[in-house]
Amino acid sequence: MNSKNRYLLINLLAFEFVLLNSVLIIYLFFRLPEFSFIDPAFLKKMIPLIIIYNLSWLFIILYNREKEFYFDPDYNYLRSILTSLFFFVGIVATLVILFKIRYFARSTFIFPIFIFSYLNLISHKYLLKYLKKRSSNLFSNTLLIGSDLEFSELIGLTKGMARFGYILSGYLGDQDEQSKNVLNLKILGNINELSKVLANNSIDEVFISVSQLEKRKITELIKIADSFGVRVKLIPEYPLLMASKFNAGTIGDFAVYKLRQSPLDNFNTTILKRLFDFCFALMIIIVCSPLYLLIGIFIYLDSRGPITYTPYRKGEAGKTFKCYKFRTMSVCDNPVNGTKSTIVNDPRITRVGKFLRKSDLDELPQFFNVLKGEMSVIGPRPHRANLQKDFRRSVNDYMVRSYIKPGITGWAQVNGWRGPTVTNEQKNERIKHDLWYIENWSFWLDIKIIFRTIFGRHRKKAF
Repeated sequence: MNSKNRYLLINLLAFEFVLLNSVLIIYLFFRLPEFSFIDPAFLKKMIPLIIIYNLSWLFIILYNREKEFYFDPDYNYLRSILTSLFFFVGIVATLVILFKIRYFARSTFIFPIFIFSYLNLISHKYLLKYLKKRSSNLFSNTLLIGSDLEFSELIGLTKGMARFGYILSGYLGDQDEQSKNVLNLKILGNINELSKVLANNSIDEVFISVSQLEKRKITELIKIADSFGVRVKLIPEYPLLMASKFNAGTIGDFAVYKLRQSPLDNFNTTILKRLFDFCFALMIIIVCSPLYLLIGIFIYLDSRGPITYTPYRKGEAGKTFKCYKFRTMSVCDNPVNGTKSTIVNDPRITRVGKFLRKSDLDELPQFFNVLKGEMSVIGPRPHRANLQKDFRRSVNDYMVRSYIKPGITGWAQVNGWRGPTVTNEQKNERIKHDLWYIENWSFWLDIKIIFRTIFGRHRKKAF
């Protein structure tokens, strides 16, 4: 972080502490009739309160905040504020009990925290824009070097720089590139004139697009920037298979792109999802055990035969498993290598089966698959082996959905892409929604999908 980024961050932090103390003082002014700045006895009581609030918030900033919260307007403010609110209340309450501060007994100390958190939530994204207009010297002047960036890439780059406290001051590349002029991007010269440009302009950081430059030239540019004390950031070539979510890292001395990144790649989120799956599935099985018994009796009386049907399905990493379902047909397809799909008004569907399929109660036994770890409550629906082969031929990214466990319901299903997959649109939309879920998973997204599965009007399955 350069000095201008640091000063910008200090301004944003100062705003938070001013807002916090203003809310606290205003609240106490209206809450306490004895409020007074000139009464030593009152001040003696109020100072510990202010210190506790400020130290608690400082702790949250240092250990529970990421840089993106302050610099990127598209950052998930709501999630960050709610997490901070939870810790803020907990820390303040702990300190009150620990230091036995009786003064808090006269005031609902949680209420100011909620007011502050709400105001912080609605004001932060506008504060950065305001500071950029009123105090542009807080933003870092940057120079872009390279001749291989397309117009669309330049638009994304300039917007991204602005979000993180940078102002793109100029460009070094080919003199005949007109796309930069369309963006009002000043061409300061060619690549070989870096020394001259840095000597004649106030530049804080240099961004070098390296994909079309030789290693020797990149090293030379870095040495020139170092000689002027200017920080350097390298923009590598995009990976050949670009995904909407990817991270760059290092292994040994090599830079490595990690494609198709998902929050579920993290150990803690994987454990969280598995714990939720196990507890939720166990609760459903216990609560619905009378329903399981009742459905089994009705299936047996309606059509003599097995209660359940266990077709083989493809799961995580392409593994095959037995998927438990209540039997809904008088004649079931081969569970191992069956290929016959259900059709509208299928004569094989029994009277009880028609109700079970319409209400999705035929999927209830799959909670046992969840307990076994073969499925998740939420995830892409498991497919038959022959259907998987069909999808692989028609949808390029299909197998990416096998990165995670299949689910009883999923993002595609609650958005209406369930049931038959005959047309290319049905196939592509289902996979697109499955991949979006994988790359954007969160615990609250799972809760949302469960809610929409139960109460939503998304059903297209008519048989």
